Amino acid sequence: MSSREVGLVVPVKGLDAAKSRLRGAADGGVGDPARHAELALALALDTLDAVLGAERVAAVVVVTSDETVGRELAGTGVRIVRDEPAAGLNAALLHGAAALPRGLARGALQADLPALKPGELDEALEHAGTRAFCTDAQGDGTTLLLAPAGTPLDPHFGPGSAAAHKASGAAPLSGELPGLRRDVDTEADLREACAMGVGPRTAGLFVCR
Repeated sequence: MSSREVGLVVPVKGLDAAKSRLRGAADGGVGDPARHAELALALALDTLDAVLGAERVAAVVVVTSDETVGRELAGTGVRIVRDEPAAGLNAALLHGAAALPRGLARGALQADLPALKPGELDEALEHAGTRAFCTDAQGDGTTLLLAPAGTPLDPHFGPGSAAAHKASGAAPLSGELPGLRRDVDTEADLREACAMGVGPRTAGLFVCR
């Protein structure tokens, strides 16, 4: 597959409700809502910086109803689509995929990958000619789902998503892909990501110092 042939959908939950298990990680356990929202936003924006730096990405749709996220992404070339289904992650991904240009392979990427590097994402996107997925570091979740042009994305994110995607006919990606596999749900995850090297917004929070 040549470069610039993959469209990605990235869902970003409302910052006030996102990453609930990380509450307190940005402020020493206090759990201030504003600081938590800052962390959730940092994770998403650092992820999207890596996406926008990847050579194989032709288009990016962010599905979100959070106005702060929309303002932060203004002028980046990302298309913002409101989560009009408001029916969970998989419905949001299908809604976003419908907004991607036709003729592209497509993928769904989680928004909590602050250690993701553009070259690493490009390595994974080499496999977008087949239906494939990347498991998370634990091996039971999914961070990236790919489908060739003209093939339904058919997302099955949620508990046990790796097994569900494999059962649906998608093949697991091989290779280390450490930043792509290191999603961040807990403070321990965040510290692991920081040790790998995260984007500047996440790195600026005290938990990475």
